[in-house]
Amino acid sequence: MEHDAQVTRAWVLHPDIYGANQRREASFALEEAVSLADALAEIEVVGSTVVRLPKAHAGMLFGSGKIEELKGLFEANDVELVLIDGPVTPVQQRNLEKAWKVKLLDRTGLILEIFSDRARTREGVLQVEMAALSYQRTRLVRAWTHLERQRGGLGFVGGPGETQIEADRRAIDDQLVRLRRQLAKVVKTRELHRKARAKVPFPIVALVGYTNAGKSTLFNYVTGADVMAKDMLFATLDPTMRAVHLPDGPEVILSDTVGFISDLPTELVASFRATLEEVLAADLILHVRDIAHPDSEVQAKDVEDILTSLGVGTGTKQLEIWNKIDLLDDERREAMNTRAARDDEIFAISAVTGEGLEDLFAAITTALDAKRTEEDLHLEFSQGKHRAWLFKEGVVENETQDEDGFHLRVRWTARQARKFEGL
Repeated sequence: MEHDAQVTRAWVLHPDIYGANQRREASFALEEAVSLADALAEIEVVGSTVVRLPKAHAGMLFGSGKIEELKGLFEANDVELVLIDGPVTPVQQRNLEKAWKVKLLDRTGLILEIFSDRARTREGVLQVEMAALSYQRTRLVRAWTHLERQRGGLGFVGGPGETQIEADRRAIDDQLVRLRRQLAKVVKTRELHRKARAKVPFPIVALVGYTNAGKSTLFNYVTGADVMAKDMLFATLDPTMRAVHLPDGPEVILSDTVGFISDLPTELVASFRATLEEVLAADLILHVRDIAHPDSEVQAKDVEDILTSLGVGTGTKQLEIWNKIDLLDDERREAMNTRAARDDEIFAISAVTGEGLEDLFAAITTALDAKRTEEDLHLEFSQGKHRAWLFKEGVVENETQDEDGFHLRVRWTARQARKFEGL
Protein backbone atom coordinates (compact mmCIF):
# COMPACT_ATOMS: atom_id res chain seq x y z
CA MET A 1 0.00 0.00 0.00
CA GLU A 2 1.41 3.42 -0.96
CA HIS A 3 1.12 6.47 1.24
CA ASP A 4 2.03 10.12 0.92
CA ALA A 5 5.82 10.27 1.40
CA GLN A 6 5.45 13.42 3.49
CA VAL A 7 3.20 11.81 6.10
CA THR A 8 4.38 9.22 8.62
CA ARG A 9 1.78 6.73 9.85
CA ALA A 10 2.01 6.62 13.66
CA TRP A 11 0.54 4.67 16.56
CA VAL A 12 0.43 6.12 20.08
CA LEU A 13 0.96 3.92 23.16
CA HIS A 14 0.43 4.99 26.76
CA PRO A 15 2.05 2.57 29.23
CA ASP A 16 -0.19 2.34 32.29
CA ILE A 17 2.24 0.82 34.81
CA TYR A 18 0.69 -0.63 37.96
CA GLY A 19 1.69 1.26 41.09
CA ALA A 20 3.37 4.09 39.16
CA ASN A 21 2.64 7.54 40.52
CA GLN A 22 0.34 8.72 37.73
CA ARG A 23 -2.15 11.42 38.64
CA ARG A 24 -3.90 11.31 35.30
CA GLU A 25 -6.37 8.70 34.24
CA ALA A 26 -4.78 6.56 31.51
CA SER A 27 -7.52 7.43 28.99
CA PHE A 28 -6.98 11.19 29.46
CA ALA A 29 -3.21 10.76 29.23
CA LEU A 30 -3.59 8.82 25.97
CA GLU A 31 -5.92 11.49 24.58
CA GLU A 32 -3.34 14.18 25.39
CA ALA A 33 -0.55 12.13 23.78
CA VAL A 34 -2.61 11.79 20.59
CA SER A 35 -3.16 15.57 20.63
CA LEU A 36 0.59 16.04 20.95
CA ALA A 37 1.16 13.85 17.91
CA ASP A 38 -1.57 15.68 15.97
CA ALA A 39 0.37 18.91 16.52
CA LEU A 40 2.92 17.68 13.97
CA ALA A 41 1.70 18.04 10.39
CA GLU A 42 3.90 15.23 9.08
CA ILE A 43 2.39 12.64 11.43
CA GLU A 44 -0.89 10.82 10.82
CA VAL A 45 -2.09 9.01 13.94
CA VAL A 46 -3.76 5.82 12.72
CA GLY A 47 -4.43 4.34 16.16
CA SER A 48 -3.77 4.54 19.89
CA THR A 49 -3.71 2.08 22.78
CA VAL A 50 -3.41 2.10 26.58
CA VAL A 51 -1.03 -0.75 27.51
CA ARG A 52 -1.51 -1.91 31.09
CA LEU A 53 1.65 -3.31 32.65
CA PRO A 54 2.32 -4.92 36.03
CA LYS A 55 5.86 -3.47 35.78
CA ALA A 56 8.25 -1.97 33.23
CA HIS A 57 10.71 -4.47 31.73
CA ALA A 58 14.26 -3.14 31.82
CA GLY A 59 15.35 -4.13 28.32
CA MET A 60 12.11 -4.00 26.34
CA LEU A 61 9.63 -1.98 28.48
CA PHE A 62 6.86 -4.46 27.53
CA GLY A 63 6.67 -8.23 27.99
CA SER A 64 7.42 -10.52 25.02
CA GLY A 65 3.75 -11.49 24.53
CA LYS A 66 2.64 -7.86 24.38
CA ILE A 67 5.48 -7.00 22.00
CA GLU A 68 4.35 -9.71 19.58
CA GLU A 69 0.71 -8.64 19.86
CA LEU A 70 1.59 -5.01 19.13
CA LYS A 71 3.88 -6.03 16.26
CA GLY A 72 0.92 -7.67 14.52
CA LEU A 73 -1.17 -4.56 15.10
CA PHE A 74 1.50 -2.28 13.63
CA GLU A 75 2.07 -4.50 10.58
CA ALA A 76 -1.67 -4.70 9.87
CA ASN A 77 -1.91 -0.89 9.91
CA ASP A 78 1.33 -0.09 8.03
CA VAL A 79 2.68 1.77 11.05
CA GLU A 80 6.06 3.47 10.51
CA LEU A 81 6.43 5.33 13.80
CA VAL A 82 5.48 4.34 17.35
CA LEU A 83 5.05 7.15 19.90
CA ILE A 84 5.34 6.05 23.53
CA ASP A 85 3.80 8.45 26.04
CA GLY A 86 6.49 8.17 28.69
CA PRO A 87 10.24 7.78 29.13
CA VAL A 88 12.02 5.13 27.07
CA THR A 89 15.68 4.28 27.69
CA PRO A 90 18.11 4.13 24.75
CA VAL A 91 18.36 0.33 25.20
CA GLN A 92 14.56 -0.11 25.23
CA GLN A 93 14.29 2.12 22.17
CA ARG A 94 16.89 0.13 20.21
CA ASN A 95 15.33 -3.21 21.15
CA LEU A 96 11.76 -2.14 20.36
CA GLU A 97 12.73 -0.60 17.02
CA LYS A 98 14.48 -3.85 16.12
CA ALA A 99 11.51 -6.01 17.22
CA TRP A 100 8.83 -3.89 15.51
CA LYS A 101 10.92 -2.64 12.54
CA VAL A 102 9.64 0.92 13.05
CA LYS A 103 11.01 4.22 14.28
CA LEU A 104 10.22 4.96 17.93
CA LEU A 105 9.87 8.24 19.77
CA ASP A 106 9.26 8.74 23.48
CA ARG A 107 7.37 11.64 25.07
CA THR A 108 10.49 13.81 25.41
CA GLY A 109 11.48 13.28 21.78
CA LEU A 110 7.97 14.09 20.59
CA ILE A 111 7.76 17.30 22.61
CA LEU A 112 11.19 18.36 21.36
CA GLU A 113 10.02 17.77 17.79
CA ILE A 114 6.92 19.93 18.38
CA PHE A 115 8.95 22.68 20.03
CA SER A 116 11.27 22.68 17.05
CA ASP A 117 8.34 23.01 14.66
CA ARG A 118 6.75 25.85 16.63
CA ALA A 119 9.72 27.95 17.76
CA ARG A 120 9.68 31.27 15.89
CA THR A 121 12.24 33.60 17.50
CA ARG A 122 15.99 33.14 17.14
CA GLU A 123 16.25 32.45 20.87
CA GLY A 124 13.51 29.83 20.75
CA VAL A 125 15.19 28.01 17.84
CA LEU A 126 18.58 27.97 19.61
CA GLN A 127 17.07 26.73 22.86
CA VAL A 128 15.28 23.87 21.11
CA GLU A 129 18.43 22.81 19.28
CA MET A 130 20.43 22.79 22.51
CA ALA A 131 17.74 20.80 24.32
CA ALA A 132 17.57 18.31 21.45
CA LEU A 133 21.35 17.85 21.40
CA SER A 134 21.46 17.30 25.17
CA TYR A 135 18.69 14.71 24.84
CA GLN A 136 20.19 12.96 21.82
CA ARG A 137 23.72 12.89 23.22
CA THR A 138 22.70 9.99 25.44
CA ARG A 139 21.08 8.06 22.58
CA LEU A 140 23.79 6.23 20.73
CA VAL A 141 21.24 4.56 18.46
CA ARG A 142 20.16 7.88 16.99
CA ALA A 143 21.42 9.58 13.85
CA TRP A 144 22.15 13.29 13.95
CA THR A 145 20.46 14.07 10.64
CA HIS A 146 18.84 17.19 12.10
CA LEU A 147 22.21 18.97 12.31
CA GLU A 148 22.13 19.51 8.55
CA ARG A 149 18.37 19.33 8.11
CA GLN A 150 16.73 20.98 5.13
CA ARG A 151 13.29 21.14 6.74
CA GLY A 152 11.59 22.04 10.01
CA GLY A 153 11.65 19.61 12.89
CA LEU A 154 14.59 17.75 14.35
CA GLY A 155 14.87 14.81 11.99
CA PHE A 156 13.30 12.30 14.38
CA VAL A 157 10.36 11.91 12.03
CA GLY A 158 10.96 11.31 8.32
CA GLY A 159 13.96 13.21 7.04
CA PRO A 160 16.85 11.74 5.06
CA GLY A 161 16.94 8.62 7.23
CA GLU A 162 19.42 7.02 9.63
CA THR A 163 22.86 7.92 8.28
CA GLN A 164 24.99 7.03 11.29
CA ILE A 165 24.30 4.66 14.15
CA GLU A 166 26.77 5.80 16.78
CA ALA A 167 26.85 9.49 17.74
CA ASP A 168 29.96 11.53 17.23
CA ARG A 169 29.92 13.06 20.70
CA ARG A 170 32.75 15.43 19.98
CA ALA A 171 30.79 16.93 17.07
CA ILE A 172 27.73 17.32 19.28
CA ASP A 173 29.75 18.97 22.06
CA ASP A 174 31.30 21.38 19.55
CA GLN A 175 27.81 22.16 18.28
CA LEU A 176 26.58 22.81 21.85
CA VAL A 177 29.47 25.21 22.51
CA ARG A 178 28.68 27.10 19.29
CA LEU A 179 24.96 27.28 20.14
CA ARG A 180 25.69 28.53 23.67
CA ARG A 181 27.79 31.37 22.23
CA GLN A 182 25.01 32.33 19.84
CA LEU A 183 22.42 32.11 22.61
CA ALA A 184 24.50 34.36 24.89
CA LYS A 185 24.41 37.08 22.22
CA VAL A 186 20.66 36.68 21.68
CA VAL A 187 19.96 36.76 25.44
CA LYS A 188 22.00 39.97 25.73
CA THR A 189 19.80 41.56 23.04
CA ARG A 190 16.71 40.30 24.86
CA GLU A 191 17.92 41.92 28.10
CA LEU A 192 18.23 45.27 26.31
CA HIS A 193 14.66 44.89 25.02
CA ARG A 194 13.45 44.01 28.52
CA LYS A 195 15.17 47.06 30.02
CA ALA A 196 13.54 49.22 27.35
CA ARG A 197 10.14 47.72 28.24
CA ALA A 198 10.75 48.34 31.95
CA LYS A 199 10.90 52.04 31.17
CA VAL A 200 7.39 51.92 29.73
CA PRO A 201 5.04 52.80 32.59
CA PHE A 202 2.50 50.13 31.60
CA PRO A 203 1.88 47.09 33.79
CA ILE A 204 2.50 43.63 32.30
CA VAL A 205 -0.40 41.16 32.39
CA ALA A 206 0.81 37.61 31.60
CA LEU A 207 -1.44 34.81 30.37
CA VAL A 208 -0.35 31.40 31.62
CA GLY A 209 -2.04 28.03 31.52
CA TYR A 210 -1.94 24.43 30.46
CA THR A 211 -1.35 23.97 26.75
CA ASN A 212 -4.53 24.28 24.66
CA ALA A 213 -6.40 26.10 27.45
CA GLY A 214 -7.29 28.96 25.08
CA LYS A 215 -4.68 31.58 26.00
CA SER A 216 -3.94 32.60 22.42
CA THR A 217 -7.65 32.79 21.59
CA LEU A 218 -8.19 35.11 24.57
CA PHE A 219 -5.10 37.12 23.57
CA ASN A 220 -6.48 37.54 20.05
CA TYR A 221 -9.93 38.54 21.30
CA VAL A 222 -8.48 41.24 23.56
CA THR A 223 -5.78 42.59 21.24
CA GLY A 224 -7.17 41.85 17.80
CA ALA A 225 -3.75 40.36 17.01
CA ASP A 226 -3.40 37.54 14.55
CA VAL A 227 -1.50 35.21 16.86
CA MET A 228 -1.55 31.55 15.86
CA ALA A 229 -4.51 30.10 17.77
CA LYS A 230 -5.34 26.57 16.72
CA ASP A 231 -6.92 23.70 18.59
CA MET A 232 -3.65 21.87 19.06
CA LEU A 233 -1.14 21.46 21.83
CA PHE A 234 1.82 23.82 21.97
CA ALA A 235 0.36 26.20 19.39
CA THR A 236 2.37 29.04 20.99
CA LEU A 237 6.02 28.67 21.89
CA ASP A 238 7.45 32.18 21.91
CA PRO A 239 5.94 34.87 24.10
CA THR A 240 3.93 37.42 22.17
CA MET A 241 3.41 40.87 23.69
CA ARG A 242 0.99 43.62 22.73
CA ALA A 243 0.06 46.93 24.27
CA VAL A 244 -3.70 47.12 24.74
CA HIS A 245 -6.02 49.69 26.30
CA LEU A 246 -8.55 47.93 28.54
CA PRO A 247 -12.14 49.20 28.31
CA ASP A 248 -12.56 51.85 31.03
CA GLY A 249 -9.16 50.82 32.35
CA PRO A 250 -5.42 51.38 31.99
CA GLU A 251 -3.13 50.62 29.08
CA VAL A 252 -1.34 47.33 29.72
CA ILE A 253 1.14 45.04 28.00
CA LEU A 254 -0.53 41.66 27.48
CA SER A 255 1.85 38.70 27.21
CA ASP A 256 0.89 35.33 25.73
CA THR A 257 3.23 32.52 26.83
CA VAL A 258 4.02 28.92 25.94
CA GLY A 259 1.51 26.41 27.28
CA PHE A 260 2.58 24.29 30.23
CA ILE A 261 2.31 20.51 30.23
CA SER A 262 2.85 17.71 32.72
CA ASP A 263 6.16 15.84 32.66
CA LEU A 264 7.83 18.54 30.57
CA PRO A 265 11.27 17.20 29.60
CA THR A 266 13.93 18.42 32.00
CA GLU A 267 16.00 19.59 29.02
CA LEU A 268 13.17 21.95 28.07
CA VAL A 269 12.37 23.17 31.58
CA ALA A 270 15.89 24.60 31.71
CA SER A 271 16.09 25.74 28.10
CA PHE A 272 12.74 27.48 28.03
CA ARG A 273 13.00 29.34 31.32
CA ALA A 274 13.86 32.50 29.35
CA THR A 275 10.62 32.33 27.37
CA LEU A 276 8.76 32.57 30.69
CA GLU A 277 10.72 35.58 31.95
CA GLU A 278 7.76 37.76 31.04
CA VAL A 279 5.79 35.88 33.70
CA LEU A 280 8.46 36.64 36.32
CA ALA A 281 8.27 40.34 35.42
CA ALA A 282 4.46 40.45 35.34
CA ASP A 283 2.40 42.73 37.57
CA LEU A 284 -0.59 40.41 37.20
CA ILE A 285 -0.89 36.76 36.11
CA LEU A 286 -4.03 35.38 34.47
CA HIS A 287 -4.13 31.59 34.86
CA VAL A 288 -6.31 30.43 31.97
CA ARG A 289 -7.97 27.02 32.45
CA ASP A 290 -9.92 24.83 30.03
CA ILE A 291 -12.81 24.32 32.42
CA ALA A 292 -14.56 21.98 29.96
CA HIS A 293 -11.68 19.50 30.04
CA PRO A 294 -12.33 16.47 32.27
CA ASP A 295 -8.78 16.72 33.65
CA SER A 296 -8.94 20.47 34.34
CA GLU A 297 -8.07 20.18 38.05
CA VAL A 298 -4.92 18.12 37.42
CA GLN A 299 -3.86 20.49 34.62
CA ALA A 300 -4.27 23.46 36.97
CA LYS A 301 -2.07 21.75 39.57
CA ASP A 302 0.63 21.16 36.93
CA VAL A 303 0.60 24.87 36.04
CA GLU A 304 0.84 25.88 39.70
CA ASP A 305 3.77 23.50 40.21
CA ILE A 306 5.67 24.95 37.23
CA LEU A 307 4.99 28.53 38.37
CA THR A 308 6.32 27.63 41.83
CA SER A 309 9.45 26.06 40.29
CA LEU A 310 10.01 29.29 38.33
CA GLY A 311 9.90 31.25 41.57
CA VAL A 312 6.50 32.87 40.98
CA GLY A 313 5.16 32.98 44.51
CA THR A 314 2.48 34.80 46.42
CA GLY A 315 4.09 38.15 45.60
CA THR A 316 2.46 38.37 42.18
CA LYS A 317 -1.31 38.81 42.06
CA GLN A 318 -3.12 36.03 40.16
CA LEU A 319 -6.62 35.70 38.74
CA GLU A 320 -8.01 32.33 37.63
CA ILE A 321 -9.84 32.30 34.29
CA TRP A 322 -12.29 29.44 33.67
CA ASN A 323 -12.33 29.45 29.88
CA LYS A 324 -14.49 27.53 27.35
CA ILE A 325 -17.75 27.71 29.33
CA ASP A 326 -19.46 27.84 25.90
CA LEU A 327 -18.60 24.13 25.59
CA LEU A 328 -20.53 23.17 28.76
CA ASP A 329 -24.17 22.12 28.86
CA ASP A 330 -26.61 24.60 30.43
CA GLU A 331 -26.62 22.96 33.85
CA ARG A 332 -22.83 22.77 34.24
CA ARG A 333 -22.44 26.24 32.79
CA GLU A 334 -24.79 27.73 35.36
CA ALA A 335 -23.01 25.84 38.15
CA MET A 336 -19.58 27.15 37.01
CA ASN A 337 -20.87 30.71 36.72
CA THR A 338 -22.35 30.47 40.23
CA ARG A 339 -19.10 29.12 41.70
CA ALA A 340 -17.01 31.77 39.98
CA ALA A 341 -19.36 34.55 41.15
CA ARG A 342 -18.64 33.57 44.78
CA ASP A 343 -14.88 34.14 44.38
CA ASP A 344 -13.41 37.56 43.57
CA GLU A 345 -10.38 35.93 41.90
CA ILE A 346 -12.19 33.48 39.56
CA PHE A 347 -13.88 34.45 36.28
CA ALA A 348 -15.91 32.15 34.01
CA ILE A 349 -15.52 33.26 30.40
CA SER A 350 -15.54 32.23 26.77
CA ALA A 351 -12.65 33.61 24.72
CA VAL A 352 -14.63 32.66 21.59
CA THR A 353 -17.94 34.44 22.33
CA GLY A 354 -16.60 37.12 24.70
CA GLU A 355 -18.94 36.05 27.52
CA GLY A 356 -17.71 37.18 30.94
CA LEU A 357 -14.89 39.36 29.62
CA GLU A 358 -16.43 42.64 30.80
CA ASP A 359 -16.21 41.52 34.44
CA LEU A 360 -12.68 40.20 33.86
CA PHE A 361 -11.48 43.53 32.43
CA ALA A 362 -12.94 45.38 35.43
CA ALA A 363 -11.15 42.98 37.80
CA ILE A 364 -7.83 43.46 35.97
CA THR A 365 -8.19 47.23 36.34
CA THR A 366 -8.98 46.88 40.06
CA ALA A 367 -6.11 44.45 40.66
CA LEU A 368 -3.57 46.71 38.97
CA ASP A 369 -4.85 49.80 40.74
CA ALA A 370 -4.62 48.01 44.06
CA LYS A 371 -0.89 47.62 43.55
CA ARG A 372 -0.31 51.39 43.87
CA THR A 373 1.65 52.59 46.89
CA GLU A 374 2.07 56.03 48.46
CA GLU A 375 5.47 57.63 48.92
CA ASP A 376 6.94 61.02 49.90
CA LEU A 377 9.47 62.55 47.49
CA HIS A 378 11.73 65.57 47.71
CA LEU A 379 12.84 67.30 44.48
CA GLU A 380 15.44 70.03 44.00
CA PHE A 381 14.41 73.10 42.02
CA SER A 382 16.73 71.86 39.25
CA GLN A 383 14.65 68.68 38.86
CA GLY A 384 11.88 70.28 36.84
CA LYS A 385 11.90 67.40 34.34
CA HIS A 386 11.16 64.88 37.13
CA ARG A 387 8.39 67.05 38.56
CA ALA A 388 6.77 67.50 35.14
CA TRP A 389 6.88 63.73 34.56
CA LEU A 390 5.12 63.02 37.89
CA PHE A 391 2.29 65.42 37.03
CA LYS A 392 2.04 64.03 33.50
CA GLU A 393 1.62 60.53 34.97
CA GLY A 394 -1.12 61.81 37.29
CA VAL A 395 0.48 60.31 40.40
CA VAL A 396 0.86 63.48 42.51
CA GLU A 397 -1.55 63.50 45.47
CA ASN A 398 -0.17 66.59 47.19
CA GLU A 399 2.66 69.12 46.76
CA THR A 400 4.25 71.77 48.95
CA GLN A 401 7.19 74.07 48.27
CA ASP A 402 9.84 75.65 50.53
CA GLU A 403 13.35 77.03 50.17
CA ASP A 404 14.76 73.47 49.73
CA GLY A 405 12.58 72.57 46.77
CA PHE A 406 9.39 70.57 46.19
CA HIS A 407 7.86 68.06 48.63
CA LEU A 408 5.45 65.70 46.92
CA ARG A 409 3.14 62.91 48.05
CA VAL A 410 2.78 60.43 45.16
CA ARG A 411 0.63 57.35 44.64
CA TRP A 412 2.10 55.13 41.97
CA THR A 413 2.75 51.62 40.69
CA ALA A 414 6.06 49.79 41.09
CA ARG A 415 6.60 50.20 37.34
CA GLN A 416 6.13 53.97 37.58
CA ALA A 417 8.56 54.06 40.50
CA ARG A 418 11.17 52.22 38.42
CA LYS A 419 10.56 54.52 35.47
CA PHE A 420 11.05 57.55 37.74
CA GLU A 421 14.35 56.12 39.02
CA GLY A 422 15.56 55.86 35.43
CA LEU A 423 14.82 59.48 34.52
